Amino acid sequence: MFINKTKDGLNNVCGKNISRFRRDIKISQRELADRMQLIGIDIDKNAIQRIECGKRFVTDIEIIAFAKIFNTTFEELLKN
Repeated sequence: MFINKTKDGLNNVCGKNISRFRRDIKISQRELADRMQLIGIDIDKNAIQRIECGKRFVTDIEIIAFAKIFNTTFEELLKN
């Protein structure tokens, strides 16, 4: 059987890191969504919220964009 969730039932491993990076630069979920849209990623505040709490899968394209916004590597975002 294929398992596509973490052991604790989350749909992504990067949500907690995205939340931490976002708080570190002191921006809201809305501001993060706006910055993602400015670089061509169609995402809204509700999607950011769902990513951060692990309810939404994150695409590789989105992970690269988050890394660009946070000036970090995608490896840092994927750390457990």
